[in-house]
Amino acid sequence: MVIFRTKLIMAVLLGLLLPAVPAKGGSLSPQDMAVKLQDTYDKTTSFAAEFSQITSMKLSRRERLGKGSLLIKKPGFMRWDYLEPDRQVLISDGESMSMYFAGAEQMIIMPAEEYLQSDVTYAFFAGTGNVLRDFVVEAAGEDYCCGTAPDLLLTPKKSHHQVDSLYLWLNENFLISRMQITDHYGSITDLTFNNISLNLPVELERFKFKPPPGTEIVKQ
Repeated sequence: MVIFRTKLIMAVLLGLLLPAVPAKGGSLSPQDMAVKLQDTYDKTTSFAAEFSQITSMKLSRRERLGKGSLLIKKPGFMRWDYLEPDRQVLISDGESMSMYFAGAEQMIIMPAEEYLQSDVTYAFFAGTGNVLRDFVVEAAGEDYCCGTAPDLLLTPKKSHHQVDSLYLWLNENFLISRMQITDHYGSITDLTFNNISLNLPVELERFKFKPPPGTEIVKQ
């Protein structure tokens, strides 16, 4: 979903509103919360949200900030529009994954299946993964150093080339409102989602993008 480089850890969030439930956390175990989280995304068809992102490197004090919008439609359609700090458009039309970088005047195209299979955020929000099957699920309160404690700490059961661990913050409907991803090099990508819209009709034209004239096209 670390965006600012060719292969990002991407994309994020969909769901039907759940019936009234006890206050999030409360008497629910981490495993119970994970089941409700999975059930929410299994029932979704489309998701739209605004996002903000902070990316920090282990050996650097400099943080990179980003913001934009995200759109996902099952199965296999995804679009990230980065408006800051540089214009970036990342689109899957179910067959190809296109990544346009305005600053570099370049668009990289690769098979969608290859990209989406490696994208842990897409697996969450499109319901293609399974939280309890794919992760060790733990409470995270005492392990988190700063700010509001996350609801869950997830560690991949099988080594993932982009993800060492994940913190998740859930809202009252068991949707992910914030996700913090740590990779094997200690870099952290912190994503916050706002103005979430669920299960709205989405035209497939939204998942097409024509780059400006002169853009270099690189196929992988």
